[in-house]
Amino acid sequence: MTARLDPYTAAPQLMKQWMAVSLAAGASLEPRLIELVKIRASQINACANCLNMHTVEARARGETEQRLHLLSAWREAPCYTDRERAALGWTEALTRLSDGPPREDAYDALAAQFGKDEQVKLTVMINVINGWNRLAVGFGLWMEPEAVKSQQAVG
Repeated sequence: MTARLDPYTAAPQLMKQWMAVSLAAGASLEPRLIELVKIRASQINACANCLNMHTVEARARGETEQRLHLLSAWREAPCYTDRERAALGWTEALTRLSDGPPREDAYDALAAQFGKDEQVKLTVMINVINGWNRLAVGFGLWMEPEAVKSQQAVG
């Protein structure tokens, strides 16, 4: 895959700010939960770049191969907590807005597992990963996880 353009070169200041928002959102809830959300949204959006990066990150944070492999079938798999299920349901509802507004049961599950501030943090994170998916898919981006880490260290 050849990138159509490099957004970091085309709009460096905006991308630096976007990265700062992304890092803040990513640090706002449990790291493994955040990675599951990033991976699930990236599966839905068919973002190979983000799937590659976030599965590596999830493994580094202690996520198991079983849970990574079953993530696309999380409703049927017994290995996710109620909190993770609520986050994944909300992720799917917001990532698939073109299917219609989020169902009440998705919000009810979210509200049962997350405080109001956590609901905002999770929703911002879902927006962030959907934004990254659109940047990567739209511009044909591919970055190895090690390159992203070194770029974050410099930024």
